[in-house]
Amino acid sequence: MKRRIVFATGNAGKLREIKEILGDMELEIISMKDAGIQADIEENGSTYEENALIKARAVAACAEKDDIVMADDSGLEIDYLNCEPGIYSARYLGEDTSYQIKNQNLIERLAGVPDEKRTARFVCAIAAVLPDGRELTSRGIIEGRIGYEEKGNGGFGYDPIFQVPELGKSTAELSEDEKNAVSHRGRALRAMKEELNKVL
Repeated sequence: MKRRIVFATGNAGKLREIKEILGDMELEIISMKDAGIQADIEENGSTYEENALIKARAVAACAEKDDIVMADDSGLEIDYLNCEPGIYSARYLGEDTSYQIKNQNLIERLAGVPDEKRTARFVCAIAAVLPDGRELTSRGIIEGRIGYEEKGNGGFGYDPIFQVPELGKSTAELSEDEKNAVSHRGRALRAMKEELNKVL
C-alpha cells in the first residue's frame, strides 16, 4: 500500500495543483475529506506558518499513524494597504463573501493609485507533520501588482486581480503549467518536496 499525504484542504483547485507538483513522489495524495477526516480548525496564528501548523497538527491527530499530513496557509499582501488582507485573506470581508466581491473591494480601495504603488505579493507557507511527530515548514512568494479589473477565468480567489508583470498576465490567465512554475504555492510545494525527500 502506498504511503499517503493527507492534505488539509477541501479546495479542489488547490488539491489539483498539489497533485501536479508532488505527483512524482510515489505517495498517494488525498484531501482530508477523502481520508474521512472532519475537523473544525480555528486558525488563530499570527503568521502563515503558525496557521499551517495549526491545521496540520489538528488533522494529524485524526489521521492514520503512517500518514504524512500537510496543510498550507496563504495570503495576498498589498503594500499600499499596509500588507492587507495578509493572513486574513480567506476571511477578508467575511468567510462566506464571494471573491468577486472581495476583489472588487480591493480594486476600489486602490482607485487612483498608480502602477508603481500597486505592488503586492502572494505568500504561501506549507507545514508537514510526519508520522514520527517531526514538523517541517516551507514558504514561497510571488511578487506582482494589483490590476485595475478582474482578468481571466482560471485559478481561484484573488488570482484575477493579481498581475505578474514579467508575464503580462493575471494569475487567473496562466495555464496550469505556467501557474505551477511561478506561483507562491508551487514554490512552497517544491521547497517542501526537497525537505521531504531528505527525510523520507
